[in-house]
Amino acid sequence: MKTFLKLLKREFKLFWGNSVLRILFIGAPLMYGILLGYVYGKGKVTNLPIIVVDEDHSTMSQRAIEMIDDNEVVHIIAVKTDQIGLTELSINEQAACIVLIPKNFENDILTKRYPEVTTIVNTANVLTANYASTALQVVLGTLKVGTQLEGLRKQGIPESMLMSQYEPFKTTFIKKNNRATNYMYFLWPGILATVLQQVLLLGLALSFAAEFENNTFRDLVAQTRNTFSLIMVKVIPYLLMSFGIWLIYWLFTLWFRVPFTENLGALTLVAGIFVLSVCFIGVLVSILLPNQLKATEVLMVIATPSFILSGFTWPLSQMPKVIQYIADIIPLTHFLPVFRILIIENGPVHLTYHYIINMLIIASISFILAFILLRIKVNKIKMINETDKSHNVQDS
Repeated sequence: MKTFLKLLKREFKLFWGNSVLRILFIGAPLMYGILLGYVYGKGKVTNLPIIVVDEDHSTMSQRAIEMIDDNEVVHIIAVKTDQIGLTELSINEQAACIVLIPKNFENDILTKRYPEVTTIVNTANVLTANYASTALQVVLGTLKVGTQLEGLRKQGIPESMLMSQYEPFKTTFIKKNNRATNYMYFLWPGILATVLQQVLLLGLALSFAAEFENNTFRDLVAQTRNTFSLIMVKVIPYLLMSFGIWLIYWLFTLWFRVPFTENLGALTLVAGIFVLSVCFIGVLVSILLPNQLKATEVLMVIATPSFILSGFTWPLSQMPKVIQYIADIIPLTHFLPVFRILIIENGPVHLTYHYIINMLIIASISFILAFILLRIKVNKIKMINETDKSHNVQDS
């Protein structure tokens, strides 16, 4: 028993003596608990952007717009008078719904012609689509009942007969993009992109850390002192292998009959930028932490919450600003909206430029920092080699 207790004591000492293990075991649960608490702290989605097309410009349509904007779940970001450029505006503003109020809306209600209010629901994100469409159903239903009761009272119909009379207008909800609200179409691509980012980060965590730990970095520098070449030698194999993984993902869409066929060429180019930015982050951490285990552990901590922070499922707009700033430095945050725009929403490429620029900025900053740090290490090796040469000359 004494031996067993002694071994237990030794194990605790080993645990507390390992700073990385201590931080991961205690710090990670604390960090993720706080992080997820802030991400989902609101518990509900509010102020989802929607667009209203008011072709009637009447008192009745204005009342409908005011009632919609009073609902806490949705927020009108634009009121248009026609449908010109509507699709592009919707994609650019990430609108959850588009409400179409037809011409002669008020007049048709007064003359009992039963007009139709159409709501186009963007089901590219199933979660926001459900929230927004439910809110609009409540608002339009309230408007419908209020209009009906008001009109019938003016006609002198008894209160007992009011609810049995006609509806003043009908409402139609049309699903757009992921029309079947297929959860696989919604979630599957985001998870696959997250897995790709994860394996790239973990693989490149070993790139230079393994060289430093195994004392082979000096041999590597002996073959080339060009810092750019040293970085690209580590990155290019992962770029090529990532293309193979991308091809496998495409074959998956055929196997599982997922209808992702539009804009694949453009998305492949953007995926290359995404992979490049992830690779440079991995190389940077590998140079900063010249230990394979530590580099891997740190990148795991970075990569694990990236899907949650990306805004792919839970909107970034619902997260605190600090969390949004953290999310902005993760390449996945900028790649997944590009996927949604090009593949699910079939939008034009120019709407993705903002996200592409952000990934290029992340790649550039990571590359520059990695280049500087690696250059310093190469210069140190160079100085050591020169010192060894001078010692050899003196000895001879």
